[in-house]
Amino acid sequence: MNLRWTLQDHFGPRFRRDAEDLPFNRPPAEVRRRALRDAVRNAWRPPQAVDCVHGHFLPLKYRFVRGAIFTTWLRDPLERLGSQYHYWRRTLRDGSGALHRRMVEEDWSFERFVLGPEMRNAYHRLFWGFPFRRFAFVGITEHYDDDFREFCRRFLGHEAEPEARNRNPEAPRSYFEDDPELKRRAAVWHAADVSLYRRALRAREERLRRRGAGAA
Repeated sequence: MNLRWTLQDHFGPRFRRDAEDLPFNRPPAEVRRRALRDAVRNAWRPPQAVDCVHGHFLPLKYRFVRGAIFTTWLRDPLERLGSQYHYWRRTLRDGSGALHRRMVEEDWSFERFVLGPEMRNAYHRLFWGFPFRRFAFVGITEHYDDDFREFCRRFLGHEAEPEARNRNPEAPRSYFEDDPELKRRAAVWHAADVSLYRRALRAREERLRRRGAGAA
């Protein structure tokens, strides 16, 4: 199953979807200001009748909720940009955010999107004010099936099989396969996110090593 639907099925009415931040469609200063406001509000008055919050939001919002456990998923940041670019190109609608609309209406090239200031080091923008070590689990999208199963065992207490949803069947093996020079430049431009992703991969390798040692 898809992670969102798995969480909804597991937590039922105590599941909450949080997709209000629109972190890629608001100025960074506004996104941070709103996250700080919500962090203070949630510290004093945590969400009631909620056991799970899922969505695209800054984890800072819930950093000071007592007993909260944080998990996240990362994808190769360059390939994630490629996926977002093509997804935005084909999904503009009335409710789309300002940056999404601007990108489509101005007909940005892939290079303009990838090397523009608007999307630079997106992971670091999302994790602003939140120590990466606070994540109890970091799943890797490129290893989604295995990490999904481990996530369910550890945090939901049961086995579950992943199901591919919202995947573009026409997606290439790599969005940069025809332009390795653009990928090199993008890796430099998004160096902070590339470094974070490599850190997450190393943590996953260590997690698997410990799991293997424990099984032995």
